[in-house]
Amino acid sequence: MMPVVEIEGVTQRYGQATVLHDLNLNLAPGEVLGLFGHNGAGKTTSMKLVLGLLQPSRGQVRVFGRAPSDPQVRQVLGYLPENVTFYPQLSGLETLQHFARLKGASTAQVNALLEEVGLTAAARRRVKTYSKGMRQRLGLAQALLGEPRLLLLDEPTVGLDPIATQDLYRLLDRLRGQGTSIILCSHVLPGVEAHINRAAILTQGRLLALGTLAALREQAQLPTLIRSHGLQCAAHLQQRWNEAGHVTQPWGAGGLQVAALNGSKLQLLRQLLDHDSPQDVEIITPSLEDLYRHYMNSAVERAL
Repeated sequence: MMPVVEIEGVTQRYGQATVLHDLNLNLAPGEVLGLFGHNGAGKTTSMKLVLGLLQPSRGQVRVFGRAPSDPQVRQVLGYLPENVTFYPQLSGLETLQHFARLKGASTAQVNALLEEVGLTAAARRRVKTYSKGMRQRLGLAQALLGEPRLLLLDEPTVGLDPIATQDLYRLLDRLRGQGTSIILCSHVLPGVEAHINRAAILTQGRLLALGTLAALREQAQLPTLIRSHGLQCAAHLQQRWNEAGHVTQPWGAGGLQVAALNGSKLQLLRQLLDHDSPQDVEIITPSLEDLYRHYMNSAVERAL
């Protein structure tokens, strides 16, 4: 199956500054790729290359097997920039109608999109009266015009409250289920991981890590934490696990935390349940934020 996006050996320079170094990325049909990194890591530059707004200094970018600037490609792309701006004197309805005409999309879907993003009640208000979150939702509706097969979202949750953020992710899940491919850039890591297929972590224009969260957890060898509460024999278990080389610590009143490494999670859980009757057990796997911090710290240590 042909990748939706292929970035092969791309280096991007602005004058004497190199902002991307030999980047290789691909995006499969119906996949959501999370693109993460600090300011200046190369995320937005990567998106501009896919959009055809930049030409790579070296390497190749293909979208649906074509050059990103191909008119047929642009017809099936949707893009939400980080800082979305609209004509302040137009209403939300007029704004979407205007962008539909520019894109050659049917204006028949405008009302449905306004309802999808929760702006029906404000459709005839001027955009200058919209809050930042409302403008962000209007920007998302604009990106969805024409039912794009590839959606590029740069910081889509900026300005959104928690409920609107969850609505956005539910929408992305539905689009992914319908076969839409999505590249999502975000600095807000909590809440993202359940909605992406793979993560790409960039720093200073270099790809640090790429893969599913399960693969990145295995590669990073970060522990899964097992926290048990209401134990009768916490001291005995702690001594046994310490002697076996596991890292443990007391956790609250009558509780214990143990770090499960190298696939030892099930073994430790069996031992816990065989030797005690905990009131509750929590299993805490390394989050996307934990993985991001690990790879960033590793990059800093290599640079020293």
